Amino acid sequence: MIKIIFNKQLYKSIAYDENKIIGECEFTEEKNTWNIFHTWVDSNYQGQGLAKKLVDAIITKADGENKQLIATCTYAKKILDSKK
Repeated sequence: MIKIIFNKQLYKSIAYDENKIIGECEFTEEKNTWNIFHTWVDSNYQGQGLAKKLVDAIITKADGENKQLIATCTYAKKILDSKK
């Protein structure tokens, strides 16, 4: 079973298949802004929408904490732009 976990201390959301890390979405925090700068999914798990779920986990937490979001990761930028 695949789980998406948000870990603020590590500044990322992480996808797990059991105990194996199969994807991550990383961000930095400066003042009131989070910048998503990197997203990856293990090639064996691509095509299942995991990258979007990883980005969405950060979007949800940022909204809950009233943080501004930007993305230098091109994939995450597409998702953020589509929500405007």
